[in-house]
Amino acid sequence: MRELLENAYLISAVKAIAIYAAVMQIVPGLVYFERRIAAWIQDRAGPNRVGPVGVLQPLADVIKLAFKEDITPSGADRWIYTLAPLLVYAPAILAFTVIPVGMGLEVAHFDVGVIFLITVSGFGVYGLAFGGWASNNKYSLIGGLRSSAQMISYEVALGLAIISVLMTAGSVDLQKIIAVQAQPGWWGLLEWNLFQQPLAALIFLVASFAETNRLPFDLPECEAELVGGYHTEYSSLKFATFFLGEYVAMLTMSALMVTLFLGGWSLPWVEIPTDPGFVDVALSVLIFSGKLTLLLFFFIWVRWTLPRFRYDQLMHLGWKVLIPLSLANLALTAVAGVLDWNWLLPLPW
Repeated sequence: MRELLENAYLISAVKAIAIYAAVMQIVPGLVYFERRIAAWIQDRAGPNRVGPVGVLQPLADVIKLAFKEDITPSGADRWIYTLAPLLVYAPAILAFTVIPVGMGLEVAHFDVGVIFLITVSGFGVYGLAFGGWASNNKYSLIGGLRSSAQMISYEVALGLAIISVLMTAGSVDLQKIIAVQAQPGWWGLLEWNLFQQPLAALIFLVASFAETNRLPFDLPECEAELVGGYHTEYSSLKFATFFLGEYVAMLTMSALMVTLFLGGWSLPWVEIPTDPGFVDVALSVLIFSGKLTLLLFFFIWVRWTLPRFRYDQLMHLGWKVLIPLSLANLALTAVAGVLDWNWLLPLPW
């Protein structure tokens, strides 16, 4: 029994190290590809000096930030000031541990994985609020309050959209939610929650942009109109950690979107084996990665296409549009589930 537990711990540790290493390699690549895609959209060159086609530019940026002077403002609360960037980064990377990136391939499998993920990711708001407050700067304080209000507002709509999916799937286990969507044949594509819960998918997608502070909802850090927001007084690697957390959060939200609405690591016309081998697991990871890549491209595309919302427009959309819509969708899902009225669902079959 003891040997089995030790082996289970060892396997979990190997998974954790592998997935963490993969995420930390994806983030610099994501920064690079965002700059290349932005240049393509705006018809300019983009990074093209450091390394072949500028591929080493993220490394150059890290070295530059590492050698910048790390300044702590006088009068700042040093402990909280130092802790704030980690409170943005750590919840995002911790939430990723319960997302199945392949057949049985997640760091930790919880029967209540969705609840754990929502709970952990909600801690990110503390990092922004603490960073603004601990800096001893009125502009940073206002920026922290502004970002906290935004994230809390859209987290309500995000949670309600997820509840609609949980009611449709009848489970809070992410692997079971994928299994419900993984039906054989081309018609199985219509079992994806993207088609079963299209309104919830749209609400989740919009709320994800606001939760990750991405355009057109990047009011917490829009340096052009504001002094800079919650991170005004940050420099060096502390400043970099804030944006590292933002990109990891974008990766986590995209992975959650793939899991909840796009069938996760499954494809309708690929049968799931009862006893998967290494090739099956590798194929499932490849499928998940392909879906994730397309969604990340969409995140970047939207950022460099749409203009920024005004703050009043942002709050109006969250409280007066998305939350009522998500509540209505939740009620409709509940009625359809209790009475088994399939014609109330978006797709009658």
